[in-house]
Amino acid sequence: MIRVRFAPSPTGNLHIGGARTALFNWLYAKAKGGKFILRIEDTDLARSKKEYLDEILNSLSWLGLEWDEIYYQSERFQLYRDYAQQLLAKGLAYKDGEAIIFKVTPQKIIIPDLIRKEPIEFDTSVIKDQVLIKSDLSPTYNFACVIDDALMKVSHIIRGDDHISNTPKQIIIYQALGFPIPEFAHLPLIMGTEGGRLSKRTGATAVSDYRKMGYLSQALTNYLLLLGWSPGGDQEIIELKEAIKKFDIKDANKTAAAFNLEKLDWVNSQYIKKLSDEELLELVKPYSLEKGQIKESFDRKYLLSVVKLFRERITTLADFPDYSDFFFKDELEFSPEAAKRLEAKDYSREFKLLIERMDSLENFDCLNIENAFRSLVKELNIKAGDLIHPVRSALSGKTIGPGLFELMEVLGREKIKQRLNKFIKET
Repeated sequence: MIRVRFAPSPTGNLHIGGARTALFNWLYAKAKGGKFILRIEDTDLARSKKEYLDEILNSLSWLGLEWDEIYYQSERFQLYRDYAQQLLAKGLAYKDGEAIIFKVTPQKIIIPDLIRKEPIEFDTSVIKDQVLIKSDLSPTYNFACVIDDALMKVSHIIRGDDHISNTPKQIIIYQALGFPIPEFAHLPLIMGTEGGRLSKRTGATAVSDYRKMGYLSQALTNYLLLLGWSPGGDQEIIELKEAIKKFDIKDANKTAAAFNLEKLDWVNSQYIKKLSDEELLELVKPYSLEKGQIKESFDRKYLLSVVKLFRERITTLADFPDYSDFFFKDELEFSPEAAKRLEAKDYSREFKLLIERMDSLENFDCLNIENAFRSLVKELNIKAGDLIHPVRSALSGKTIGPGLFELMEVLGREKIKQRLNKFIKET
């Protein structure tokens, strides 16, 4: 059976690059009917924190990457020490104080890689003797990694190609202990848009940060999948269930991909458009609550009508309260462009006549609002845009937004009157 693992260290939040590694492991296991193992590499007791562990587990679950088994290295220290003692007893390691060190013998190692065309070759004569157990009796990364991968029967190790230098160090330990050597697949790293390794300095953040920024989990996994694999046929929107049917680690890209936030935004907007109005309401509700736009006892019908106006316009869930704020405020904030437009001319006459037309409507809906509006424009002998733009600015404080007549229907007759009246000068 195919068994793969993802092995994060709880010394920080789950990085976007780590999430992609987890995704590719999980997908390969699902595609091949195997098992996805989560191993928490918490041997650094000083730096490992529970809040980081919680964030990693929550982020993986949010992404839909549920694990079949979970292990904690901090619970396995004695196991590592026992195997180090075996190597000591065989004369393959020696002690330096409390530390146990593996003797590296020169040899040539050839490692087939499932992603790269050519095998990776190493000469171990350039590798110094390897510490297995440190003087504080904790295991080193490479040693604990080998013991766990062997005992957990990991068949395929899929990880970033920044681990290539660790691979020969681990293989010589596999050989010394008589463990079967798994197959390896080294993924090219995700690069920043300006080149160079993706880092916080170049814009990378934790998965939980993208979640707070209003990205959907399905969109993030979709985008991470594209950063290293393609479903073919220029397809860019693919959900995990469909990807499972097509995925093979051997088809992963052999070159690094650049993280492009604009592309992620586009993918996210596509997933937002696929949501029902009710689903989108539930997802944007926490953002509106946080901004104080609504209270727990909010008017659901009103919020739903606002959601419908913006579903085609927002890129992330966090956009919603920023774009729709004027629906929930008594006092508007005007953008410089909107303020300039309203200061350019006295619209008292036009706004007064528009209020009269709105008051006369028996059915205050989009169609009737538009008909009354266009009738007024015709009577005034002006272009529709000459009135649409200032009215939008007066009602929303913005120069762009959803269709004006849809906006007016949702905003309601009374708010329209209040807002237009502020720009009507007394004669």
